[in-house]
Amino acid sequence: MPASVKQMMEAANAVVPRISPAEAKDLMVSGDVLVLDVRDSPEVESSGKVQGAVHVSRGMLEFRADPESPYHDKRFDKSKTVLVYCASGGRSALSGKTLKDLGYQKVLNLGAFKDWAESGGEIERPIEPGM
Repeated sequence: MPASVKQMMEAANAVVPRISPAEAKDLMVSGDVLVLDVRDSPEVESSGKVQGAVHVSRGMLEFRADPESPYHDKRFDKSKTVLVYCASGGRSALSGKTLKDLGYQKVLNLGAFKDWAESGGEIERPIEPGM
């Protein structure tokens, strides 16, 4: 059992492969993909999110992903490929491992939102207050 963040990260990275934005774009074309943003709300509000991504902060992930939870989000489907990202790739790796532990088979770490943005990936911008 991991006893440190470093060990937890190593365990997560061992079971959740990291992919590039280009690989993610190719997968997203199929439409059978859940793109998951696990950053906190203020981060999403300030930068936007990957086009079509579902935002679930890491703290709520288990509740939204577990079909037996009263807080389950029906967009979570174990037959889909799940692409998880955050600000740097750490929270998404840990979230990906959590999803694997919950029985999701096809989970990939997209890594950092900034890498997606810098690669020209489509972004949904937050609506300006008062608009």
